[in-house]
Amino acid sequence: MTDRHPDLLAVDGLRVETTGGREIVRGVSLAVVRGELVGLIGESGSGKTTVALACLGYARPGLRIAGGTVRVGEVDLLQLPERAVRALRGDLVAYVPQDPGASLNPAYRVADHLAEARRDRPRAPTAEELLRRVRLPDDPGFLRRSTHQLSGGQQQRIAIAMALAGGAELILLDEPTTGLDAVTKAALLRELRDLCDSGIAAVLVSHDLAAVSGIADRVAVMYDGVLVEQGPLRDVLTAPLHPYTDALIAAVPAARSATRPAAGPAAGEPPAATGCPYATRCARTDDACRAALPAIAALGDRAVRCLHPLDGAGLVHGAPVARLAAADAAPALRVADLRAEHGGRAVVDGVGFEVRTGECVALVGESGSGKTTIARCVVGLHRPAAGSVELDGRALAPTARARSRDERAAIQIVFQNPSSALNPRLTVGEAIARPPVLLHGASGEAARREVDERLAQVRLPAAMAARLPHELSGGERQRVAIACALAARPRVLVCDEVTSALDVSVQASVLDLLADLRLELGLSMLFITHDLGVVNALADRTIVLAAGRIVEAGPTDDVLGHPREPYTGELLAASATLPAAER
Repeated sequence: MTDRHPDLLAVDGLRVETTGGREIVRGVSLAVVRGELVGLIGESGSGKTTVALACLGYARPGLRIAGGTVRVGEVDLLQLPERAVRALRGDLVAYVPQDPGASLNPAYRVADHLAEARRDRPRAPTAEELLRRVRLPDDPGFLRRSTHQLSGGQQQRIAIAMALAGGAELILLDEPTTGLDAVTKAALLRELRDLCDSGIAAVLVSHDLAAVSGIADRVAVMYDGVLVEQGPLRDVLTAPLHPYTDALIAAVPAARSATRPAAGPAAGEPPAATGCPYATRCARTDDACRAALPAIAALGDRAVRCLHPLDGAGLVHGAPVARLAAADAAPALRVADLRAEHGGRAVVDGVGFEVRTGECVALVGESGSGKTTIARCVVGLHRPAAGSVELDGRALAPTARARSRDERAAIQIVFQNPSSALNPRLTVGEAIARPPVLLHGASGEAARREVDERLAQVRLPAAMAARLPHELSGGERQRVAIACALAARPRVLVCDEVTSALDVSVQASVLDLLADLRLELGLSMLFITHDLGVVNALADRTIVLAAGRIVEAGPTDDVLGHPREPYTGELLAASATLPAAER
């Protein structure tokens, strides 16, 4: 998309280590030119955010930049004292954090945030100009809004506007699309591309390969602190050279793919510090791979750190998509004429559907379409204004408090954020033991057996029971949350955006787990998501919501393959797709 110019960002031999001397980032080199957008991709823990922060001359507490150079324009940030580097942040290089809802001050209005960003910068654009640049309203009413009154996409654009206030020529964005629905995500990505086309350079840190594929000029792939492959976007994504890149691509779900996302090879024992970090997961590993970290090999305008690069044939492939539910099964869950309100305003109106025994039904739509409110009504966490929820043909009380113990156990929910859902003071074993003890009166020994059984069901080792939630990865925490729900022995499992914050490799393994649990336990599932690729991988039937009403419903293959409603087509058009998925 751009011609090569002198590098605006030049990272060479970057090393970051803990204060105890353990290397987190090993010899990363990366360059970005003016007007270029580079995607820095990899799964959680690969070192992406650490590299992005180092481009600010910053290391998080407990880490230190141990070597290398980071040059932005003519300035080597690592050679300057901390005070001088702080003065350059925002003016030379700016950072947009992952969670704008947490980084924006809830006591501030939009105008306050922009005024803070423009302080001591007499040449900064006006607040109205900044808003127009990120395609937000510039009227006084919008400027008076508090950040909690904004959508996730609007909050993210406010954070980008603040980054632009200082006139920075380089912007580092850390997972800016996480948790956004497809339409909001597509709009935000178009705006990022437009900013780069206007001359700003950007590094987009993401595990969302499909999102990166729509706007990036080049991609750089990280694994375990090492840059394993980089090159032009379409070349890397359609013909990966490194086996890890191939596995990442295979893990991305696609709305119209005939195959499921592939979880890829599992990690074995950690490799020796001197060897290839991917050696324990790679089908091509030999003694030379284990002996030393491969050197970077330049292949035209691409680079790969692998002794046995791929030759165009992928190693990892997903299984065919399968619809599992029996069409004549009896309804386990029925929702009829549901109306739900927030502050007297209807957010769900006239919604009705069934989930048959053993069936997975997906609820999809943009943020604010009413998906989560419906889920909360089903489990009794939100009192409906009208309508009914039935389990096996019996009407349920509108709130969980008024339902019987057996009814509460029969419908369980897995929330989007397991870090918030799990009690940080309870060990994994204590958390899983609570449902059988409270809902089924299990004794101490029976509860311990339940913990072991549920951990095995979600593919976690029994030793995990002694750990606290903060000691687990995001994917492990989500599996524990699923185990807690299963410990109640439900008939219906409600999953509310359970994969939205996971990287694609972990997401693929969680989707495999949920599909296996449906077969093993005969679970009925109400799956709420904005990701149509995930819907294609898991759901038997799909319901499309817009503004609290159902606009289309039917078998997943029909809804995604031959949508009847324009809104469904808009959702499909907004869903990012990897070039590899088109082959």
